[in-house]
Amino acid sequence: RRPVRLGTCLYYPGDAMKPPEIQNKPVSRATGHKGRKIAYADPPYIGYAKYYPEKQEVDHQRLILELETNYDAWALSCYSNSLHTLLPFCKSDVRIAAWVKPFAVFKVGVNPAYAWEPLLFRPLPRSRKVATIRDWISVNPNIRGRHLKGAKPAKFCYWLFELLGDREDDELFDLFPGTGIVTECWLSYQDKLRQTQSVMRLE
Repeated sequence: RRPVRLGTCLYYPGDAMKPPEIQNKPVSRATGHKGRKIAYADPPYIGYAKYYPEKQEVDHQRLILELETNYDAWALSCYSNSLHTLLPFCKSDVRIAAWVKPFAVFKVGVNPAYAWEPLLFRPLPRSRKVATIRDWISVNPNIRGRHLKGAKPAKFCYWLFELLGDREDDELFDLFPGTGIVTECWLSYQDKLRQTQSVMRLE
């Protein structure tokens, strides 16, 4: 079998593969770039590939290995029942954050309801001068406008960037772009950070 390259890894036909829309190019690159490489992965959750056009399960073990090997910091969205599977693939410094959903769909026969999603992440080191970020956020999921299953709200994205300790000169790799909301928010976040830095220099 001839291997197929997706991102920075080689896969063989017939193996569990990452969906073909995976991106391994940065969302933006600053001139004279000296920043860090940051990755966010929001793949189809384990067992849920059937809800996406590609209908291909992601090899999460290989994905986590790629995140650990190729990026300075990263985050991976998942669902609570998959933690048993994913955590053995992670190093000891990987943490679990929580996206809590005030509005959650109650399914017949499911009690307690699933009303949060874990976010596995390994952040960048940060100065003590930086404000402390909570490892959870409470925000409603998208109900209108973003029709792809699992699309994240903008507030989640901004919290994600702060959680990882991103700076304006860092590169973000949105590995499963989906609706493009993460990229949109990252470009806006970078602009705000640059404006803040400009004001600080003037002062």
